[in-house]
Amino acid sequence: MTVIRRRRVLAAGLALAASTAGAQAQGTYPDRAIRLVIGFPPGGPTDIAGRLLAQRLTEILGQQVIVDNKPGVAGNIASQIVADAKPDGYTLLVGTSIMGIVPALYDKLPYDPIKGLEAVAHFTTVPMIVVAPAGGIGSIEELVAALRKEPGKHSYPSPGNGSLIHMGSLLLAQRAGGDALHVPYKGSAPAMQDTLAGRHAFQIDTLGSSKGFADAGRLKILAVCDTRRAASMPDVPTVQEKTGIAIEVVTWNLIFAPAGTSRPIVDRLNAAINQAVKTPEMMEKARAAGIDLVESTPATSKKFYEDQMAMWAPIVKASGAKVE
Repeated sequence: MTVIRRRRVLAAGLALAASTAGAQAQGTYPDRAIRLVIGFPPGGPTDIAGRLLAQRLTEILGQQVIVDNKPGVAGNIASQIVADAKPDGYTLLVGTSIMGIVPALYDKLPYDPIKGLEAVAHFTTVPMIVVAPAGGIGSIEELVAALRKEPGKHSYPSPGNGSLIHMGSLLLAQRAGGDALHVPYKGSAPAMQDTLAGRHAFQIDTLGSSKGFADAGRLKILAVCDTRRAASMPDVPTVQEKTGIAIEVVTWNLIFAPAGTSRPIVDRLNAAINQAVKTPEMMEKARAAGIDLVESTPATSKKFYEDQMAMWAPIVKASGAKVE
């Protein structure tokens, strides 16, 4: 056998071995713990959703799924960690709705929101709701009429410029054909306290944050900001039902992997997540937290994410919102 032929045979053998090893690695995935990065502090809605999923995935995948909270910069720290990670399926991101806004809010991000992340599964969608302080505006129809009749007189709070609550409230006022004064706060708690005190006419919020106050009679839920009623609030009408105004403002969670993660691993994770959201345990706990669970494919998840960015970009630009 000539030297050249021996080299070719050796190269072919090495390539086959590498291919076989790669196939075996993917076939046994996962064989160690998975890190699930969350860009917000413990106890918030994204953390709750991520931990619910982590518990079920640990059982389904047979490996520990460990939550790692990395809060800061509107979730961008966590997104960068995952975008920079090795694409082997062992570092994942719990993405959330602010990711649909930040590409338009920041002049430059430390990661590429499209090319740096691989959409794996969209697993929660939670409609935002319009709330008003008890004793204030009593219905969504009344709110829309007030915004039209007295533009700029009525105010709404948000936890900061460019937040989903800011953009959603602005969108509602715009589509109502009126205007309202935006008052940004440093966080959700002080914003809600001023709404409860009657200092603001309304705000858009999550059910999880508002439910306790609504149950106690301190807030009134006016409507759901979605195309359909929320499964957790079947008696609450949508904005469109009562006013004819089409509006869809939702919080969501989507699992991302680093770009370049192999298709077999992405598909394995997607199947496991779809299995998780159908388990009675997760369904019961999600319902109690006001979370709607959904099934998805990697393709539908990617499209949903890109559609969210496309929807919010012109709204962010028109708002003039700047990063604080």
